[in-house]
This record gives sequence, C-alpha cells and structure tokens, in this order.
Amino acid sequence: MKQTSKNILKSFATVFTVAILFISCGDDYERVGEEAVKPLFPQGVAQNFTLTYTETVEAMSTQDSATSRVIAVLTSPLSEDFDNQIFKFRTFPKGLQVDFYDEKNQKSVIVADYGIVYSQTNLIDLQGNVVVETHDGKKLETDQLYFDRKNNWIFTEASFTYTNPEDGTVMDGEGMDFNKDFSFFKAHKTYGLMTIKEEQDD
Repeated sequence: MKQTSKNILKSFATVFTVAILFISCGDDYERVGEEAVKPLFPQGVAQNFTLTYTETVEAMSTQDSATSRVIAVLTSPLSEDFDNQIFKFRTFPKGLQVDFYDEKNQKSVIVADYGIVYSQTNLIDLQGNVVVETHDGKKLETDQLYFDRKNNWIFTEASFTYTNPEDGTVMDGEGMDFNKDFSFFKAHKTYGLMTIKEEQDD
C-alpha cells in the first residue's frame, strides 16, 4: 500500500512538473511576441537633400568673426530623419554622394547605394557599391565604408579593389584605413597586385 502511494505521489509530481514546463514555455512565447522589435518611423522626410559640413579656419575673437571653409557636401535624392529616437540617425535609402574638399579645395567623391549618418557619433556608414574617387584619379571600390567626420578618417573591414593610376596598379584586399585625400592609407590584408600600365614602345 505504501509502495502504491509513493508511485501515485511520484506520478503526480511528474505530471505537475511537466505542466509547469508547458505553462512556462507558453508564457515565454507570448512575451517574445510582445517584445518584438517595433517598426521605426522617421519624424521627417526630405527630398533632394543637401548637407554641408564646414570647419573654422581661424579662431574667433571678440571683435572678428571666424571664417569657415567647406570640407564636405552630402547630397541625396531622399533623406529620412530619425532624430526622434534615443540614438539619433538619418538614413539615405536611395543612395548618396559625399564630396570632400582638401585644404587646396581639391574635390574627392564617394558614392553609395545606401547610407546612415549617426548624429551623436559623427559617423557615416556607407553601404552597397561604394566607390571613392580622389581628385588625382585614385579609386577604391568596396561593399561597405565608414567615414569618421570628427577625425576625417575613412575605413572599411570589407573586401576592396584599389586602383592607383600613378603607378598603374590594381590591388585587391580586405580592410583598409586612409585619410580623406588618400595621402596616407594602410591595407590590412592584400591578395595581390596587378600592373595595368602599358609599356611604351621605343
């Protein structure tokens, strides 16, 4: 009789434990649904968007106003403003172009299929068919590129193709850092270097 009672209690305990597990699973499932990521909506949309970045050339005094020069101009057919979020950003779903100007006012250009500007970190994330062309003809092609506006530094961890007309070479690699006028760059990993310059006949 005691053995039967023990078996009944053990069976009841097992059924009770399984029931608790099923209830818990159901509860978790509903909670995941409630906490699913909600769609974000921009607080504003602008067509034919232009954003100009400038820097102060001279320090301001009490009597004179400082002069500034344009260092970059961002243009896009469409911009979506998400400044209503805790982490503010702006997207360019139809692509964008960024024109950079060096101290001699020489222009280099970046184009991409998609872009995000993070207001609080001064970072621009460029994605899809990203092409950089410098004023002297150097060219970088990659799938993703970041521009740090605060430090005027550009970098990528993606695969790239870099064409340098000065020495007539094409380099393939993965990961690169460089400044905005390509006067300094460092490739993280290279796969090969191909010479494209044709030898001239005597």
